[in-house]
Amino acid sequence: MTTRKSKIQNPQPKIIVVGASLGGYEALKVVLSALPEDFPIPLIIVLHRGRDSRESLAEQLQKAARLPVVEAEDKMPVEPGRIYLAPADYHLLIEKDFGFWILDFGLKDGRTFGNEQRTWGKINPKSKIPNPKSKIHFALSTEEPVNYARPSIDVLFESAAEAYGPGVTGIILTGNSEDGAKGLSVIKHRGGRAIVQDPITAEAPAMPEAAIKAAWVDRVMSLEEIGKALGKLF
Repeated sequence: MTTRKSKIQNPQPKIIVVGASLGGYEALKVVLSALPEDFPIPLIIVLHRGRDSRESLAEQLQKAARLPVVEAEDKMPVEPGRIYLAPADYHLLIEKDFGFWILDFGLKDGRTFGNEQRTWGKINPKSKIPNPKSKIHFALSTEEPVNYARPSIDVLFESAAEAYGPGVTGIILTGNSEDGAKGLSVIKHRGGRAIVQDPITAEAPAMPEAAIKAAWVDRVMSLEEIGKALGKLF
């Protein structure tokens, strides 16, 4: 096993995002089969595939996974203990409903009010704090392909980093492009964790090699080791 430890101490992950391309179907079966049925963290997958693909990828991967595998839909909430797949020909993003608690002080009648929830509007940025009840959900996009791909791994990874900050673990598996390298770098920049399949063990090494060059990855591992490592994270 080859390892390279980050200088950043990652917090406990809140979400796992996985990107794969050529050879990814077989690779995902190995990783998913290692996750226990009580695995509590949502795991989101972008696997490059043809726009006209009618194969039920979720049903095929379900045969290897103990956790429920579903295809993500627009506005679907991100829930723990589930595996989500990006649908063919759509970018998959994670969005956070940034509701805020507004603290108002010194009103005209002299009274003081606190913890009054309001929606977006004309607010004083200095008087708002994040609402801990903010909800996170999926969004689908038909924007132009990124790195010749839709869904794009970079798009998913960057949106996850925006929504979860240091609570993201990003994983790059086999593939024959550079998609995912930029997104993994963004995850690391936000304090998240980065894991990459050892290029020597990949059916197509270009994508893991590009990710290793772009980001200070925490671990470079075989598929079997990635599955075991995920199980030990929690």
